[in-house]
Amino acid sequence: MHSPLLKPYLGDLAQASYDSPVLDMACGGGRNGLYLVQQGIPVVFADIRSEALQQVADNLDPDIAQLWQVDLEQEQSSPLACRQFSAILVFRYLHRPLLPAIREAVLPGGLVIYETFTREQPKYGRPKNPDFLLRPGELEQCFRDWQILHSFEGITAGDDTGARKAIAQIVARKPTLVH
Repeated sequence: MHSPLLKPYLGDLAQASYDSPVLDMACGGGRNGLYLVQQGIPVVFADIRSEALQQVADNLDPDIAQLWQVDLEQEQSSPLACRQFSAILVFRYLHRPLLPAIREAVLPGGLVIYETFTREQPKYGRPKNPDFLLRPGELEQCFRDWQILHSFEGITAGDDTGARKAIAQIVARKPTLVH
């Protein structure tokens, strides 16, 4: 099941995708990107694991989707350099050194839809490593100079299991260039 965070922004994502595809970063099984593909929105699915990308490939329309096997955490490298996307989706993944590259890789007027765990998460389960958990206000601070369309930080009932999760979410639009 895809994130309910996507549905309110389908129109924005579809419109932005005329210029460039959406990147589903660290996509895993691709549930969010596959939902967009089903809506006719082109998506690049990026993950380090070939088995995750194969799972995505089994469920996608190759006319509007691409697979990109990539190690997003390469030392001394920026895999997003010189790449541009209409939007970037990031769910349940945090590698802080990528945040500036994510900001740079979104085209002006494009979106970031980001949701991951906060430092409160260890009270409810994994992950517990603070390297993978957002500090209070960190996600909103990262995109403070963008137009914030949605922001949430707190405890949710979680997914289908009803397990509580401590998360932060943001939907932000990159400013368009002023001429």
